[in-house]
Order: sequence, then structure tokens, then C-alpha cells
Amino acid sequence: MTIYLYIICSFVAGFIIAWVIQMINLMKLKKEYKSTQGLLESEKLKKETSQKENTFLIQSADATLLVTKEKLRKAEELVRIMDNDILLLQKSNEENESFFAKAEPVLHEMKLKLIEANNNVARLKKQLGEK
Repeated sequence: MTIYLYIICSFVAGFIIAWVIQMINLMKLKKEYKSTQGLLESEKLKKETSQKENTFLIQSADATLLVTKEKLRKAEELVRIMDNDILLLQKSNEENESFFAKAEPVLHEMKLKLIEANNNVARLKKQLGEK
């Protein structure tokens, strides 16, 4: 009979030990599950933050692009105005030049020779500078 008692005690002790081992494993699994859940939540928050940052950067880039396009449009408009002004100045210079040529032909001829001489001097200086 004592043998039955030992068998029953061994069985109960084995059952208790197995139950304790299973509880320890179950606790470890729960701890790992909570850790994994925390990591998953952390990654979700990082993803949301990254998406918000990307949205902000895209909006910022769009705004910068619009500002740049507006500046380009204004610059092109300014260039057109400057081109028109240059054409008007050239026309005025030509009119003045023709008036001056008619009024004082000798002075006009001397002016043209002086301009040609200045151009020759500039060419010679450039040639000497290149050598």
C-alpha cells in the first residue's frame, strides 16, 4: 500500500512540477506577447509620424514650387519689359545718330572713327592678354 502512496505522491508531485513548468512557459509567452504588442504599437506610431512628416514635406515642396513659379513668372515679365526698353533705347539712339549725322556730318564721321579706334584697341588688348 505504501507503494501506491508513493506512486500517487510521485504522480501528484510530477503533475505539480509539470503544471509549474507550464505556468512559467505561459508567463514567458505572455511577457513576449506584451513586448511584441508594444513593439507593434511603437512601429505603428513611427509609421504615422513618418506619414505626417512626408505629407508636410510634400506640402512644403509644393508651396516652394508655387513660389518659385511665381518668381519665374515675374522675372520673365521683367525681362520682357527690359527687352522692350532696350528696343526703345536702340530706336532712340538710331534716331539721334541719324539726326546727328545730318546736322554735323564731320563730327559724326569723327565719332565713328573714334569708336572704331576704341574697338581696335580693345581687340589688341585682348590679343595681348591671351598671349
